[in-house]
Order: sequence, then structure tokens, then C-alpha cells
Amino acid sequence: MNQDAIGVLDSGVGGLTVAKEVMRQLPKETIYYFGDTLRCPYGPRSADEVKSFVHEIVSYLMQFSLKAILIACNTGTAAALQSIKDGWDIPVLGVIEPGARAAIKVSRKKKIAVIGTQGTIQSRAYEKMLKSIHPELQIYSLACPEFVPLVEKGLYHTPEAKRVVEKTLAPLTKLDIDTLILGCTHYPLLQHFISQTMGDQVNIISSAEETAAELSSILYHRNLLSKQYGKKHRFFATGSQYLFQQIAEEWLGENVEVERVDL
Repeated sequence: MNQDAIGVLDSGVGGLTVAKEVMRQLPKETIYYFGDTLRCPYGPRSADEVKSFVHEIVSYLMQFSLKAILIACNTGTAAALQSIKDGWDIPVLGVIEPGARAAIKVSRKKKIAVIGTQGTIQSRAYEKMLKSIHPELQIYSLACPEFVPLVEKGLYHTPEAKRVVEKTLAPLTKLDIDTLILGCTHYPLLQHFISQTMGDQVNIISSAEETAAELSSILYHRNLLSKQYGKKHRFFATGSQYLFQQIAEEWLGENVEVERVDL
């Protein structure tokens, strides 16, 4: 199984932020990435609907030889992580627990804010995870429904994106927080504007680095790390191949071929 691929999935292009970090930390591994761009965003959808989508994608990816699955989507993690773990006998990881741990590591005031999709915020998944690790934390949550569509349209460098970020995050700038969790894997593509809006005094936490480190540890302990450089990465999308390719190539810094999938 060592040379088998790692399946990475997201509602769209956001999970590429996690995939990039996996590629950096584990350069010998092969990634099969699935972006459900046609049905993105997942945030406004019900938990049951998101859960069914994640199961559908995992079933598609499992036609290939996979040694691990990474749900690189916070909404998908909140809705489906446990049921995917129960359904498959390979390691399955989400992005919420690693993100929570990373935030607790750096927060001095123990005042942490979480931004995410409506689905992630309504699930209170981050709040529950953070409190389970550190019960005395003060946690503030904010849904940012306009962020994912901006990223999926490739508008994350535009003046419009800057305006939307500043307007959406205004309530958080009035709080005495020292750490902000990007509770959606799309949001690191807007991090330049998020950091400007929140100021230097606020730590910005993306779960990508911690998630990749956890994946590395699990593969090591199960003796599943690739012994040599693997096959070429593959990318699948349910929506526009062109737009996905544009964003993926900019973010990953390499040529990307996107295969269109109808689910």
C-alpha cells in the first residue's frame, strides 16, 4: 500500500490549500484531489446533504488504490468525518481537530475567533473541539457566506474581495481576540486581506500545516509512507475544468490537468 495515493476532497478549490501543504511535507506521496465545484458551496446546505455528497465523492475516489482519505473541507468534516471513518478501513482525517490544536498552541489570551461557512458555524464543531481540549477558552464564531463564492470565481485578489472581507470581519475587529481560525479551507486564499483587516496582533490559523503533519505521523506509524517518489498527482472536478485549473496552477505553482467528473 505504500505507493498508493492519498485521496483529498473538498467542495471546490479550497482544499488545495491543504493539498499544497501535504505536497510540501510529504513530497514522495501521490495525491488524488477531488473538488466538487459544481455543487459548491457546501455551507448553505443541510448537514445530511453535505454528508451524502462526501460519501459519494469518497466512493468515487475509492475506485483507485488509496491508503488514506483527507476531508480537506471544514463543512464536510463536520458533517461526515465519523461516518466516513466508520465506513472505510484506511486512515481518514478531517481538518477541524488539527486547526483547533494549532490555535490553542499560539493563543496567549485564550480568546479565539472562528470564521467559516454557515454549515460549519451552525454545527459548532470548532467550538466543541476547542472546549473539549481547553474548557476555559472564550470562543467567538462568525459565518462568512460571501467568502467561498469569491474564491471559487477566482476573485480573491480583487478590490471587491478586500471590501467584502473588511465588511464581514468588522464585528471581530472590535473584540479582544489574539487568534483567528480560518475555519474553511478556501479562506487562506483570502488571507492577505484577512490579515490586513484583523491587524498584526491577531494570529491567523489555517489547519493545513497541522493537518499535513498529522497525516505524516499516521502514515509513519502505520508504515504507509511512500518509499520512493510516487505517480503523478491527479485532479478531478465536477464543474469548470478551466477555472479549477487556473486557480490550482496559481496556488500550487505547477502545471495541472483537470479531469471532469459527473456524479
